[in-house]
Amino acid sequence: MAKQKQSPPVDNIISDETGEFDQRFILWRHFCKLHNVPVESLPSQLNEEQRERWEELKNTRLRRPQD
Repeated sequence: MAKQKQSPPVDNIISDETGEFDQRFILWRHFCKLHNVPVESLPSQLNEEQRERWEELKNTRLRRPQD
């Protein structure tokens, strides 16, 4: 099987300049589309399986800020 090229992680910081185009919001909308979750939902409203998938996606696609 061919390896799928994965995008590098993005910063996990919301700024006033990015607003709704912040990478976390874009990732959330992508997750909702993939898993048929209403985009208006909150992560706390996900069931256990969905929450695990969301956490996995976040951990692979978002960079943690450096302390």
